[in-house]
Amino acid sequence: MLQAKQPAPAFSSPNQHGKTVSLADFAGKQHVVLYFYPKDDTPGCTIEANEFTALAAEFAAHNAVVIGVSKDDCGSHQAFIDKFGLKVELLADTSGEVCAAYGVWQEKEKNGVKKMGIVRSTFVIDKKGMLVEALYQVDPNGHAQAMLDVIKQQ
Repeated sequence: MLQAKQPAPAFSSPNQHGKTVSLADFAGKQHVVLYFYPKDDTPGCTIEANEFTALAAEFAAHNAVVIGVSKDDCGSHQAFIDKFGLKVELLADTSGEVCAAYGVWQEKEKNGVKKMGIVRSTFVIDKKGMLVEALYQVDPNGHAQAMLDVIKQQ
């Protein structure tokens, strides 16, 4: 698992519009809050996306961009954004490469059944591409505000 003070793994993946977004796009310009979530339009994921959306202007004011990542495709992401009026960019990691690079594709257990899935995780990356925070198994409630507090320290 990744830890703070190490270089963030590079990534490139299509967003909800099918446009490729890479970590390198933000180098020297903006901090990146990269959050991984299991699935579009599910309860916890909706809470998290709505909370990040509510604080989008504050993240922008602190020179940070918020990017969500799941294995859903671009169309699913666009429908999720449209349904809730989300103001975050969502990357479609359908191959699972970005999830693997960040160590969020893990075995999970629910109701006694074990299966692989995305562990809700967030990474704060500074303008130099270094990890400021690497958090696994986060609670979606209040998480966006906690990440904004981290960004304010940068």
